[in-house]
Amino acid sequence: MRCKIVGAPVQDGAGRMGCEMGPSALRTAGLVEVLSGLGHAVEDMGAVQAMPARRISHGNLALKALPEISAWTSAIAAAAYAASEDAMPIFLGGDHSISAGTVSGLARRAAETGRPLFVLWLDAHPDFHTLDTTASGNLHGVPLAYASGQPGFHGYFPDLPAAVDPKRICTMGLRSVDPAERSALNQAGVTVHDMRAIDEHGIAPLLRAFLARVSAEDGLLHVSLDVDFLDPSIAPAVGTTVPGGATFREAHLAMEMLSDSGLVSSLDLVELNPFLDERGRTATLMVDLTASLMGRRIMDRPTRSHSGSF
Repeated sequence: MRCKIVGAPVQDGAGRMGCEMGPSALRTAGLVEVLSGLGHAVEDMGAVQAMPARRISHGNLALKALPEISAWTSAIAAAAYAASEDAMPIFLGGDHSISAGTVSGLARRAAETGRPLFVLWLDAHPDFHTLDTTASGNLHGVPLAYASGQPGFHGYFPDLPAAVDPKRICTMGLRSVDPAERSALNQAGVTVHDMRAIDEHGIAPLLRAFLARVSAEDGLLHVSLDVDFLDPSIAPAVGTTVPGGATFREAHLAMEMLSDSGLVSSLDLVELNPFLDERGRTATLMVDLTASLMGRRIMDRPTRSHSGSF
C-alpha cells in the first residue's frame, strides 16, 4: 500500500504545551521504517504549515486560540484532501484539534468519490463540544462535533464542503464525557461504546458490528487514535490522562481487527506529548499499534483485500 505521512504539529488546542513535538517523536520511534518494513511504500510529506490567523471573536470568552485553530483547520483540511487522492494518509499530531481538519478534508474527498466516510474515534473523550458548550475552551474538545456538522461553527471555523453523518461515527473507549456532550451525542445518533460497554461485552464484538456496517455501505474508514484511549499505565505521555483506559491487548486486538477488515483508508495519531513520556515508551507503543493496524501479525490469518485503490 502507498502511505503518506503528514505532520500536524499543533498544540494550540490542548491545555498544556508539548504536543507539537508529537510528530517528531513518532518519526524518531521508527514509524516510517516500520511501515516500510511491512512492505508499504511510504512518502513523508513533512509538516503542514498553518495559514495566517484572522481576527475572530466569539461570545464564549473561555475559548482559547480560536483564530489559530481555525487557521490550522483550513491548512490541515487542504493537506488531508490532497494526500488522500492516491494514498492512505497517516496524520501525526499534535493535539486532537487536528482532526477538525483531517476529517473534514477526508469527508470532502469521500463525497467526491461517491463513498460514505465512517469515523472510528478511539478516545477517552468524545470531543463533541461546540464552541458554545465547551467550558474549558480547549479546542481539542470540538473536532468531532465540527466535522459532523453540528451547529455553532459557521463563521468561526472553515465552512464544511461535506459533513460526516453522525450515524456513521463510532466512539470507543469513552470514560470522560461532559453532560452537554452526552446529550449532543444521543441527539445526533453517534454510536457510543464507553469503557463499561467494553468491560461488559469485550472490544471485539463491538468493533466487529461497526466494521460490518462500514463494509455493507462500501464505506471509507478513518481511524482517529488518541493516546488517552489507552490506560495511562501503559501510555503516560498525554496531558489528559484518565484512568481505566484500554489495555495493551485490547488496543492491539482493535488494530489487528481493523487490519483484517481491509477497510481503513486513513489514520490520525494524536495527543502524544513527548515531554510527558518515559524514555519514549508511549511513542513506541503508538508506532507498534500502527504496525498492527498496517499488517504486522503474530500468525498468518486469512484477510480480505483492502477496499481502497491505493
